Amino acid sequence: MNQELKATVIGAGLAGSEAAWQLAQRGIAVTLYEMKPKKMTPAHKSEGFAELICSNSLRANNIENAVGLLKEEMRRCGSLIMEMADKHAVPAGGALAVDRYAFSQAVTEAIKNHPNITVVEEEVTAIPEEGQVLIASGPLTSDELAQHIAGRFPQQNYLHFFDAVAPLVNFESVDMEKAWFGSRYGKGTADYINCPMTREEYDAFWTELCGAEEAKLHGFEDQKVFEGCMPVEVMGRRGHDTLCYGPLKPVGLPDPRTGQEPYAVVQLRKDNAEGSIYNIVGFQTHLTWLEQRRVFRMIPGLENADFVRYGVMHRNTYIDSPRLLNHYYQVIDEPRLSFAGQMTGVEGYVESAASGLLAGSELARRMLGQEPLDFPRETALGALSYYISNPTVTDFQPMNVNFGIIPPLGRKIRGGKKVKNAALAERALNALEEVLQKSRNN
Repeated sequence: MNQELKATVIGAGLAGSEAAWQLAQRGIAVTLYEMKPKKMTPAHKSEGFAELICSNSLRANNIENAVGLLKEEMRRCGSLIMEMADKHAVPAGGALAVDRYAFSQAVTEAIKNHPNITVVEEEVTAIPEEGQVLIASGPLTSDELAQHIAGRFPQQNYLHFFDAVAPLVNFESVDMEKAWFGSRYGKGTADYINCPMTREEYDAFWTELCGAEEAKLHGFEDQKVFEGCMPVEVMGRRGHDTLCYGPLKPVGLPDPRTGQEPYAVVQLRKDNAEGSIYNIVGFQTHLTWLEQRRVFRMIPGLENADFVRYGVMHRNTYIDSPRLLNHYYQVIDEPRLSFAGQMTGVEGYVESAASGLLAGSELARRMLGQEPLDFPRETALGALSYYISNPTVTDFQPMNVNFGIIPPLGRKIRGGKKVKNAALAERALNALEEVLQKSRNN
């Protein structure tokens, strides 16, 4: 470690933990600030780093899916988050889901035991005035720091939206006489609990869901809802069958007792390695806890559900990155500052960690006097960084990684979407290998 090379990272979520790791691995002395456990938000439940707030799923794991490609790129770049996610995975079919507590504990231990990282359990309320600083305070940035950032960049639009968390239930309380384990279309292993609904049961549930009482949003300025994590009751109010085309979609899930597809199916996914806790897939919500207990117990199989955690609503904060950052997640007008994580407009666990990986590794290269790697847009890592830094975007919204933000192949591919995506993934990994080879040579 070179004692002359020092950086400050604010926030030990997915992005901050990954960024600190990338810096430290390259010999940079990192001071990592984390306000937990001294100060918690309503959404935080543990003291650990890289805490997963909503689902425990990191989504699809195959490279024909953009987020699966992003995960593979991160693995090849030495991602701490992906290493620990793979070590603490729980069965989830074609998805990568983790035991959220074991995963967080493993990340925390790795960070705290790294000789180049000093952890300070203290809230940061203002950006340090000197030195290299990477801000990864996350979508749950404290009010004081959020206000400071907004004042620091008054020419930028400082935005926020709202996010909702799904409830968790005790497996022993699920009535498996009514529910069954299965996988959609018979693909993969039977990792999901399926709770079927008849038309009559769905009608009654939908009516009560749409009319249920929502929790008051104390301290929130408005009620914007981000499409990527929409509360189930908001989705339900968009139309009688909207849920049946979303999280309650029954297609490919025939009831083994009848051989017929139900009118609707509620799925539960394992949330820890022991399989003692399951989350209700797609049921992010901000109903009151009493209403969650009443309405969600109308789901067949969940009549006596023991709720380990109710869903909660929390504020997510993000900046107008296209006017503020370059594709290294670096502040254009103040290069010693960088941002990473969901506050930059990348949406999702994996995307957040990926931004920390790129921002941290590129900051380290700058500090070491090395040329930037410039992850090309053909890679998922590069495509995300160029999306959040594209100054031509006028109505900037948070974005999950997808093949739509990756340049097309420029040639026709026969065989359908999966074959085309596989070709895009192959090109991305080849381009990434060129970047990594450059890194090895420098």
